[in-house]
Amino acid sequence: MKTVIHKADSRGTANFGWLNSQHTFSFGQYYNPERIHFGLLRVLNDDIVIGGAGFPNHPHDNMEIVSIPLKGALAHRDSTGTEKVINVGEIQIMSAGSGITHSEYNASKTDEVNFLQIWIFPKEKNIVPRYDQKFFHVDDRKNAFQTVVSPGDDSALWINQDAWLSLADVDTNNTINYHINKEGNGIYVFVIDGEAEVLGEKLGKRDAMGILETSSVEIKSKTDAQLLVIEIPMN
Repeated sequence: MKTVIHKADSRGTANFGWLNSQHTFSFGQYYNPERIHFGLLRVLNDDIVIGGAGFPNHPHDNMEIVSIPLKGALAHRDSTGTEKVINVGEIQIMSAGSGITHSEYNASKTDEVNFLQIWIFPKEKNIVPRYDQKFFHVDDRKNAFQTVVSPGDDSALWINQDAWLSLADVDTNNTINYHINKEGNGIYVFVIDGEAEVLGEKLGKRDAMGILETSSVEIKSKTDAQLLVIEIPMN
């Protein structure tokens, strides 16, 4: 078993006034040769956008892009003709495939929006671009993992990769176990909120740990904790 720890305060920062973003991996003007990716997980940005602001229309290709609102709402528009608002409790996935353009704006003119932006390299390149979003009931992740993105689970959003994203809301002093779906995949544990312990390492809000060469991981909550686990191919 191998591990890598990414503490919240070690992330790269980009603050443009309208956008305050924390980058777990190298992105934009932030470059760290030791923080390029974790397996096929390329980007994990923690974005806060002020009211009325956002990302104007821009292109992507051959990337699986997942957005998870944590506070507020995100307005999305893309070249497939999709125009949606993504609220807390909903998750968005976009397969950029052969090429897509889109914009993302804070749906509110006054309140900020905070969301996780996740990029994963695709399994098959140049597929037809696609968009999907889904609401997930928070009760279904109480002290258990709720799969929200999967390559083969009809109850989750489909992804063009052998990757799984799961959320859990864990009560204080509870223990939950994550079991990998595909042998050889790595596990990236990201603490959205609260405190947890993984393999003897204490992780706080926005801390993360990558785990390789294991079939499962035990996570102990130290406080009420909100967790995101990304299971990802390593090559």
